[in-house]
Amino acid sequence: MKPIFMCTNGARTYKPADKMSDLICDNYALLQVLSRFGVALGFGDKSVKEVCEMNHVDCDTFLIVVNFLCEDGNRIQDHLKGLSIPALMDYLKRAHHYFLDFQLPTIRRKLIEAIDCSQENEVACLIIKFFDAYVHEVRKHMEYENEKVFVYVGRLLEGEKTEGYNIGVFARNHDQINAKLTELKNIIIKYYPGGADNQLLNATLFDIFSCEEDLDSHNRVEDYLFVPAIMELEKEAR
Repeated sequence: MKPIFMCTNGARTYKPADKMSDLICDNYALLQVLSRFGVALGFGDKSVKEVCEMNHVDCDTFLIVVNFLCEDGNRIQDHLKGLSIPALMDYLKRAHHYFLDFQLPTIRRKLIEAIDCSQENEVACLIIKFFDAYVHEVRKHMEYENEKVFVYVGRLLEGEKTEGYNIGVFARNHDQINAKLTELKNIIIKYYPGGADNQLLNATLFDIFSCEEDLDSHNRVEDYLFVPAIMELEKEAR
């Protein structure tokens, strides 16, 4: 799957002096990164560093995430220098809030409107059933991270050790949660009968594809930035 964060700027690496607006014009998907760092629009021609300072965002961490997502491939080396674990955790928590409380509920509302669940339609019922099962998996996955993993890391940052748990436990069980979403897409594309609002259904399907790619990018940040950073922190705490 081609990452939605693939930048159009070749091999360029963004730096603190670059204009924040250039990042967005190069790849509009980076709007999600801004939002998850709590950065609002309206920054004019200010640099990345200036915008980060205005919004009390760790600039190094912001650029590490941006440049990592813009790469074609996954590399751990050279990414961790200057990374703020609290800033990255805040970014991940905001992403969880976005998926659970905004994007997925919005897609569900669009689905219900597009397929007209008021009529007796077995495929329509199956679509909603699959989507709800998928959201349940995502919620379970992210609530575990919020309530277990991030709490563990917070304690680790304060110098506390948790017996019987380490970030490797999370990494080994960090399963991908896109299987049901793939099945849902196939049901809509192959089997949903005509008669729906095609424009709305296609727009909703587009949102589902985008959500899948966004979640994949989110998991990459956890696997290739967050987990290695916590492993280093654990080594220091020994």
